[in-house]
Amino acid sequence: MPLVYQQNINESTDLGVWHITEEEPFFLHKVSLLIPVNHAHKRLQHLAGRYLLKVLFPMFPIEHIIIADSRKPYLADELYHFSVSHCGNYAAAIISRSQKVGIDIEMPQPKIERLSLKFLNPLEAALIQHLPADPLQNLTAAWSIKEALFKWYGHGSLDFKKHMHILKVSYSQDFFTAECVILKGDKIELTVTGTIIDDNLLTWVIQ
Repeated sequence: MPLVYQQNINESTDLGVWHITEEEPFFLHKVSLLIPVNHAHKRLQHLAGRYLLKVLFPMFPIEHIIIADSRKPYLADELYHFSVSHCGNYAAAIISRSQKVGIDIEMPQPKIERLSLKFLNPLEAALIQHLPADPLQNLTAAWSIKEALFKWYGHGSLDFKKHMHILKVSYSQDFFTAECVILKGDKIELTVTGTIIDDNLLTWVIQ
């Protein structure tokens, strides 16, 4: 069972990362395909993400998941707040019974360097270099931080450079934290936590 990472954040919140090595039938024994997905690997990622929700919280009602117009999955009764992310052969999920959450997992790829001017201002680009990794991983961490914020926000229509700002970055041992702000409507201050799992950048936010 390739649950490569799991962390109990608090009494009501848990997160995990699953390394996808199985074929579809393994997941279909436990979960069903909630939406049509034609691409085979994307379908496998979708199933693995839903399966991981059940691994973290066995009573999680995946059959009641609704997809909002912003593409955010949610439960109508908000009995659980949750977020799912996929990248390559990995799926990540976070679930909380009490707080809004967002999660993201990213594999460093050279194209992030070309895109960085579209989602980072000069101050953010300087801040992210304080992370104890190579430049490509640092840029990927910045993108992942903003993806986690976007998923936490949940309403879509956020400009990654205009509406989401990274104000401060610090690290301790295997983790880093980013003090961030969302500037659309009321100002929202959030802290994003991150780490590296099997060379992937994993970030999450809870509030």
